Amino acid sequence: MKKFMPSSENQFALTNAPYGSIELICGCMFSGKTEELIRRVRRARFAKLTVEIFKPELDTRYHHSDVVSHDSSVVPSKPVSHSSLILSLGYTTKVVGIDEAQFFDDGLPDVCNQLANRGVRVIVAGLDMDFKGRPFGPIPALMAIAEQVTKLHAVCVRCGAMANYSYRIAKSEQQLVLGEKESYEPRCRACFFK
Repeated sequence: MKKFMPSSENQFALTNAPYGSIELICGCMFSGKTEELIRRVRRARFAKLTVEIFKPELDTRYHHSDVVSHDSSVVPSKPVSHSSLILSLGYTTKVVGIDEAQFFDDGLPDVCNQLANRGVRVIVAGLDMDFKGRPFGPIPALMAIAEQVTKLHAVCVRCGAMANYSYRIAKSEQQLVLGEKESYEPRCRACFFK
């Protein structure tokens, strides 16, 4: 008789419980985070999986409810005021997309864990650093618990190098300032700290 040894591929089969995963897409502004989120969500829909998309209620830059990328790709979403509201989705949902995660409260990582533990594939996109180059909101905690982290980069508008900082050109010291090209520009390390 062959001895059964659990492996990484079948370790979850022993519990008879479905397990999902957490994927984090992060980077600076204009790096394509929302575009990548939309691409993954569309592929899930193409595979006929049930998908729910959420964004923070305060993000109304392009649309009050839709998730819209800088290149004008659009997917319908549900704006929520607190991360705990994401848990109220139906149990038939297989994929959850969350955009602008840096604007959510610190409970978001726990919400993502709960979803993944009940079999949901969770795809999260957000800024990893604020305009001062500091870790932003719940993103560092999500980096720690995610099975997959994708860090995207933009192009520095000053020198053309790889950019990973969001430099604020608007005059404000508040951490949360919604804006686009009139307020922020992507910069490389050298141009950001000059």
